[in-house]
Amino acid sequence: MKPNIGRVDALCRITMGFTILAWSTSKLVKRPNDNVPLFAAVCGSMKAAEGITRFCPLTYLAEQKMETMQDHACHHDSHSE
Repeated sequence: MKPNIGRVDALCRITMGFTILAWSTSKLVKRPNDNVPLFAAVCGSMKAAEGITRFCPLTYLAEQKMETMQDHACHHDSHSE
């Protein structure tokens, strides 16, 4: 698993992830059966984990898709000549 996000991006993800996680945890203490803070807690923890590992699965998928599209375009261009 090779890091695919930069240091500043990672720090932003850690900060925002823990902020969202703290907010959602405080809301869940008041109303434990509410689904919105639970969903926010999951999203916040995922963002914090992405920042700590410096790996984002969505960025990885987007990069793979772009490579596939570029390879397809190169093969298409070479066949048209």
